[in-house]
Amino acid sequence: MNYSPKIMQQKLDEKAFKFKKHFGQNFIVDENIIDNIIRKADIDNNTLVIEVGPGAGSLTCGIAKYAKNVLCYEIDKEVKDILEENISEYKNVDIIFNDFLKANVKDDIKKYKFDKIYLVANLPYYITTPIIMKVIEDNINVNKIVIMVQKEVGDRFRANPKTKEYGSLTVFLNYYYDIRKIMDVSRNVFLPKPNVDSIVVEFNKKDNKLPVKDEKLFFALIKDSFKQKRKTIRNNLKDYNLDVLKKILEDNNFSLSSRAEELPIDMYVLLANGLSDLND
Repeated sequence: MNYSPKIMQQKLDEKAFKFKKHFGQNFIVDENIIDNIIRKADIDNNTLVIEVGPGAGSLTCGIAKYAKNVLCYEIDKEVKDILEENISEYKNVDIIFNDFLKANVKDDIKKYKFDKIYLVANLPYYITTPIIMKVIEDNINVNKIVIMVQKEVGDRFRANPKTKEYGSLTVFLNYYYDIRKIMDVSRNVFLPKPNVDSIVVEFNKKDNKLPVKDEKLFFALIKDSFKQKRKTIRNNLKDYNLDVLKKILEDNNFSLSSRAEELPIDMYVLLANGLSDLND
């Protein structure tokens, strides 16, 4: 397909397509950026790629050059004509016009043969976390997630302790994935141009998760620790056994006066496991 913003806009106008803010539609129109993303993500001809929200197919075409198969989920049926026209030269692309969050993905991928499965998407911020959560909760065996998101959202995913971006979502996601930045993406390569720059973030599924004894307790502890971010562990976790937490924290050079954002993920594992041992 032609990646010229001018030609893309002409095609959209011909189809009388209107961008929909409630779907967060910003189509990427830079072939070099797309190729760079795909090469760095290590997509090859043994990979089944699930793409969420292909839009006009810019990223789809780039993926199709390298992947064995591409399975797209597109919620906006009004983009159907332009999307199918743009990907027409690729026979390894299938499109399901359905909400990914409502789809039975495990059934949809049964017909494909592949060595690894990636999820790739250019996502608006409001839908990013629900999509990742669906992959986790539905136990879809995705080896890698590569998403282009608003920069501040991507920064939260890969934040370090003692930074303002570090939060409960950071800890939760880093339990399941090793997260790294692939590249920054300027707002100028999108149509229409958004108000912020983007970042491409890669989530690699951890082969060996941290040794958590009770995941339900672990996740509840994380959520409660960040309940009021500026308050201390003592205040946020007052409904837990503070004597147990105090000893574990002090053994690791923290205290009940520490704040949630100061603690690395392995500290939350120790705290949760200490509480779990108490309940055994």
